[in-house]
Amino acid sequence: MSLKISSNPVPLTTDEDGIVRVAGTRVSLDTVVYAFNQGASAEEILQQYPSLALRDIYATITYYLQHRSPLTTI
Repeated sequence: MSLKISSNPVPLTTDEDGIVRVAGTRVSLDTVVYAFNQGASAEEILQQYPSLALRDIYATITYYLQHRSPLTTI
């Protein structure tokens, strides 16, 4: 058995106003990142925003951590 490594697309879209949202929801990237930076776990974020999927919360947090500037926080 071999391990197949693949990347999944980040579940983010930009709306007509230029706001980045978790795909298929009205929850913004900033909302998820703010909750995460306030110490909320992915599961706690899911409780606050049940329209999100847990896998999308983890993917969004991962994207944020991989792309943030070391000196920048939201």
